[in-house]
Amino acid sequence: MGETRKLAAIMAVDVVGYSRLMGDDEAGTVRAVREHRKAAAPIVASVGGRLVKTMGDGLLLEFPSVVAAVECAVTIQNMMVERNVDTPETRRIVYRIGVHLGDVLIDGDDILGEGVNIAARLESVCEPGGVSISRAVYDQISGKLALGFRTLGLQKLKNIARAVEVFAIDYVDKTDDAHTADDANVAQTIKYCRAPDGVRLAYAISGGGPFLVKSGNWMNHLEYDWESPIWRHVLRGLSRGHTLVRYDARGNGMSDWDVDRLSLDAWVTDLETVVDAVGVERFPLLGISQGGAVAVAYSVRRPERVSHLILYGAFALGGKKRSPAEKERRDAMTTLMRLGWGADNPTFRQMFTGLFIPGATHEQADIFNELQLKTTSPECAVRYFDAVNDFDIIDLLSKVKAPTLVMHVRDDQMVPIDAGRQLAAGIPGARFIALPGRNHLFLEHEPASDRFFEEIGLFLRG
Repeated sequence: MGETRKLAAIMAVDVVGYSRLMGDDEAGTVRAVREHRKAAAPIVASVGGRLVKTMGDGLLLEFPSVVAAVECAVTIQNMMVERNVDTPETRRIVYRIGVHLGDVLIDGDDILGEGVNIAARLESVCEPGGVSISRAVYDQISGKLALGFRTLGLQKLKNIARAVEVFAIDYVDKTDDAHTADDANVAQTIKYCRAPDGVRLAYAISGGGPFLVKSGNWMNHLEYDWESPIWRHVLRGLSRGHTLVRYDARGNGMSDWDVDRLSLDAWVTDLETVVDAVGVERFPLLGISQGGAVAVAYSVRRPERVSHLILYGAFALGGKKRSPAEKERRDAMTTLMRLGWGADNPTFRQMFTGLFIPGATHEQADIFNELQLKTTSPECAVRYFDAVNDFDIIDLLSKVKAPTLVMHVRDDQMVPIDAGRQLAAGIPGARFIALPGRNHLFLEHEPASDRFFEEIGLFLRG
């Protein structure tokens, strides 16, 4: 007798941070998980779904259609937001949900096979409180449900032979009227202005609400970053509730590459030029990586313009100034850049990718390798890298007047956390927060991502 197979809509559900929750309060966690499952059961039944099995803190469910599965997933996530309102954040039960349409093997009441495995892997790459779906599901529900989608690109999922195209659903949080239903439709407008020395600068405006300005940093590109899985979640997250102003500094992106001056002073003038072109008078200023030094220098030059200063992955001393060993390493990297940055073989650029985002998937690493080529020329990359490695703004730190928040990933492979601590220690009254992770720029599904936006919100409201 042959195997019995069918096409099924499959949902995998898992609790975020279950081990931590159990370690903190085993009995309370078990009780809460059981009560939430009980509350979700009528939602599943209402669309014809069935619980296939429980797997520790997880669930595997089957539905008669992908539309029913996705409707159920979104309803459950909105229900969980409401149920968690009065629960302390550290005790909340938060789900990740993955939905896939695929072939399954029938084994009594159980279902097995790659279709089930893909649903489980989709759940594992989902953001906390979110819903991730495969291309197969997206193709079936697009235009049928009033939902927004963000493409996460091709993802290499664990133990799945082929890459799977993944989408995240942006659904309406019923407890937050300010949350947009479709972040994918958040638009950016790109404009140009000229610095005093004639260099053409590209800048972008997105979102709505109070202004938030981001200083330029290396390897930015207004258009590519907006769609890139490396930067997209950062930029769209910052555009929620704010009018985000960002720009490509001279030497990269859509701004002029062939320029006479690449220096801290020139980059501070670029920021000054963009802010004046937009016409914003007073604003919070965000500096990421080497953009942090630019932000600090601007805040000292124009203290009346900066209401709050936010620094992430930033430093006061460039790599060549930190230690003789680090200088030697940076000199070697500069030589490799000069020889191989523009080569068809991405081996040289992969060295930088491995430092910036060591935790990236193969697909994300490939995109970052390609992004390096698109953002600047080999000659300009070397000049930019050299200039940044010679930064020294130690003497400026004590002159910062704005309230300051400094955040840094604990195991940053590109800029050590001690550089972030040094930055915070030198700025009067600065608050320092260490975030979990290894990537210089946190990726979308890392815990640091949610914490980053949460801390910024608290800081600006405080």
